[in-house]
Amino acid sequence: MFRAAKATLIAALTTHIFWRLLIPDESRPRDFFLYNFIWIVALTLVIAAPLSMDRVAIGALSLAIFIWGIGALAASTDQSSVAPRFIILSQICYSIFYPLFLIVIPRISSATTKLQPIELLDSLIFGLGFTSIVATILMTVIFPAESLVTSNDFFSIFYPVGDLALLLISLLHIATRGFDRQKLLLFAGVLIFAATDIFYLWLALHHRYSYASIADDGWLIAISFFALAITVPSTSHSEVRPIHPALVAIAIFISPILLAISALQPKIFPIYIVIPAIANLLLAFIRMSTALRQARTLSDERILARTDELTGLANRRRLLSEIEEFSEVEGALLLLDLNGFKPVNDQYGHEVGDLILREVARRFTRTLPHGTLLARLGGDEFGVLVKGTYEETLESAYALRASLSYPFAIRGISISVGVSVGHVQNDGGGELLKRADSAMYRAKHLDTGVAQS
Repeated sequence: MFRAAKATLIAALTTHIFWRLLIPDESRPRDFFLYNFIWIVALTLVIAAPLSMDRVAIGALSLAIFIWGIGALAASTDQSSVAPRFIILSQICYSIFYPLFLIVIPRISSATTKLQPIELLDSLIFGLGFTSIVATILMTVIFPAESLVTSNDFFSIFYPVGDLALLLISLLHIATRGFDRQKLLLFAGVLIFAATDIFYLWLALHHRYSYASIADDGWLIAISFFALAITVPSTSHSEVRPIHPALVAIAIFISPILLAISALQPKIFPIYIVIPAIANLLLAFIRMSTALRQARTLSDERILARTDELTGLANRRRLLSEIEEFSEVEGALLLLDLNGFKPVNDQYGHEVGDLILREVARRFTRTLPHGTLLARLGGDEFGVLVKGTYEETLESAYALRASLSYPFAIRGISISVGVSVGHVQNDGGGELLKRADSAMYRAKHLDTGVAQS
């Protein structure tokens, strides 16, 4: 199907171009049926792309071509009717193409990844904000004030400005990832699409555009190039690099300025110019909310990754990372292993054992001075990084042992456990964990309670 769609696309596009050159007069079979058939085949080719391609890029490109095609279908339908009914629909569809294609460019040669909400919002904000704002500025320069009452002039400028955004992102993509055949086809398509939009703008300004002219073929050629780019494997796979935040910030920053001008001078901009600015601000608020939620989630995930789920203490990973920074601090590492915990766990079950571990964690926490790191290393083993002199840290070791000198009352049952503590002072000798582990086992086997290394 993939090869058949590719061959059909090339054959249909070639037929359409030569038919146009040989017979320039309007022809409904060529300008309606064959024209729309070509973008449908291009869409089919993209949908049938290999599974190794980035599925987000394939999905965004498929949707971009489909929505553009609906606009082309609406526009060609209007041309064959006496009273146009789908002008706004075609203009909206053509406009949506740009932010969708902004998703495609950074992902066209990337490995398969998921679409992040921030990436989608950045494409929408930059695509909608940048193009609508720049188009508005150009309109006030190119057109007289009385021509701003219709949307045709606005969209005539909106499209080339959208192409400028695509060209900018395409050049950044090539500059950061290198050049290959796939990027060549994609960039050539963007250039042809932009050139066609500019040519259309020139024709519209001089009232020379007519339906079924050679200018219409430029968009078909560009769409075909986009689809054919999918058929060429990339030689430079890399991670996705979304739109630079600075470009997004510019688009967000100018939108309230445009609205402020509109508020001070209500008649200066028509509604179809104000609506994109309002939509851009709404997208900016959604982006801010999404970014805050993702940051909060990431923070929670980092905390959970360094937290023992049962006791709420730090876990082994956190202790190991802190030991590296502890090498230049005056203090000691204590390793603690509970005595008599396994028989209790076997006799009363893991649920009671978990309750004891939680109570042990609470007693240890209350015993240690503020600023001390207490971690559960797994099972019934704990680790402590405590600051202070040799005497102070040794006192903490004995205090931890004393905290378990009286029994726990668990579900009406009196349960006693002890602890063996390995104490190693941070004396610059290194290997704190190994030395503390050796001291802890010596304290357990000699039944001394606390052993030093």
